[in-house]
Amino acid sequence: MLLKPSVSSQDHAIGKADANLVIVEYGDYQCPYCGAAYPVLKELMREFGDQIKFVFRNFPLSEIHPFARPAALVAEAAALQGKFWEMHDAIYENQSSLSTDFLFELADQLGLDPTQLQSDLKQDSVEERVDADFESGMRSGVNGTPSFFVNGQKFNGGAENLLDLIRSNAS
Repeated sequence: MLLKPSVSSQDHAIGKADANLVIVEYGDYQCPYCGAAYPVLKELMREFGDQIKFVFRNFPLSEIHPFARPAALVAEAAALQGKFWEMHDAIYENQSSLSTDFLFELADQLGLDPTQLQSDLKQDSVEERVDADFESGMRSGVNGTPSFFVNGQKFNGGAENLLDLIRSNAS
């Protein structure tokens, strides 16, 4: 399966902007498998962040993870204050504590403006961003989380497999 749409400047990306290796994760903030993949992906970025571009797209499985969508919305609202990755990391690092109140505690800990956050959460654009990510996942053949794409192609494996693959290609 191919990634649809391709990575663009609209995506949340870290690493090397013009990297030859682009990894996209479709993730759910409450998914235990995404939570387990998170430290592996952090290791991947520590080792190869100067060589790869890593992109995160929201894929909240709301039926089974009631806090996945609220977490995605808060992360997108945090992005409007320039703190997407800080919120992304804070959510995954505290995944077992997820609740609506806790998301606002994290926002407070990250120094986000609470009035701005509340206002941004009411913006259609925040919800539309999460919906657009989810829809792109559906169009790309994502049927569970985490799902990875490497240079636009679906990667059939988990974060550990991805790290092993990149390590073997780097050596």
